[in-house]
Amino acid sequence: MVGGLEMIVTDPSGGTAPGSAWRRRGGRCPAVPCPVVSTATDRAGGPPSDAVPGPRASRDAPPDSGAGLPQHVRTAFGVRDAHVQPLVVAGIPCWRCDDVLVRPVTDNALAAWSARVLDTLVVDGLRVAKPLRSSDGRWVVAGYSACEHVSGTPQPRYDELVAASLRLHTATASVRRPRLLDDRDGLTARADAAAWGERAIALEPTTGGLLFDDLARYRRQIRLPAQVVHADLFGTVLFDGDAAPAILDLVPFWRPVEWAAAVIVVDALAWGGGDPALLGTWSHLDSWPQALLRALLFRVALHAQHPASSTTSLRGLEYAADLIVPRL
Repeated sequence: MVGGLEMIVTDPSGGTAPGSAWRRRGGRCPAVPCPVVSTATDRAGGPPSDAVPGPRASRDAPPDSGAGLPQHVRTAFGVRDAHVQPLVVAGIPCWRCDDVLVRPVTDNALAAWSARVLDTLVVDGLRVAKPLRSSDGRWVVAGYSACEHVSGTPQPRYDELVAASLRLHTATASVRRPRLLDDRDGLTARADAAAWGERAIALEPTTGGLLFDDLARYRRQIRLPAQVVHADLFGTVLFDGDAAPAILDLVPFWRPVEWAAAVIVVDALAWGGGDPALLGTWSHLDSWPQALLRALLFRVALHAQHPASSTTSLRGLEYAADLIVPRL
């Protein structure tokens, strides 16, 4: 599960085409559950810079009880006497305290930066959960942050998700590049740099290295402006009927908005059972084929570095590659 969405991959069939590092398929095949998370940032289980595909079983259930939330944290955020309801929001165990959502964070600097940006960010057609300060003005207390509770659950409404991404990034166009990006050297940062040809990294051949090398041959020059984008939207945006989609935080990358949209499409195809028509729906975006390729390379490089990845969990990315390569 990721963000409440069951990850699925395609059960491959058919032989290997000459010159290709992955299996070709003539059509969509039965989907099977995949125990590997595909989001760029697994924010509940380790440092965000190193958060990559990995088992998520422990995060499919809410915290044991309200007792798991430290009393001094509840006091700091003004919810000491609130009714505490353990729940999972966007794949992360949290505590709802009346109208406040308290969540664990693994990177205090990232959480504080996200809160500062979202505190004043207004996005047309998008609900932004307002971050809440503690009684002494902090955004993070003992590894916990708080925001207003917003309704909704992650849902496979992928076209709406891409549209929400574009609206969000119109609003973040003026956000300055955070210096915290300069210090990152984890698996996610390395995968991102490798996808753009900015860095050569060692990749395990059987879990994505061969696929990465094959796909990299199609990489061409791309000229798109970079800005702050949220690259962890798949499975973390909340939908509630006809209400505007909602976001809880901002996971920054310094890349083009088209790339951020392409990451959603790749995730939807590889892990979420997304309709291949998604590729055509957003083909009007600038440099779309190359944006898709770099999004796919990013996910493949991320997968190939992680010790929990396997040839089975690679199948979703192979399926996405089959759909994207003919467009290059």
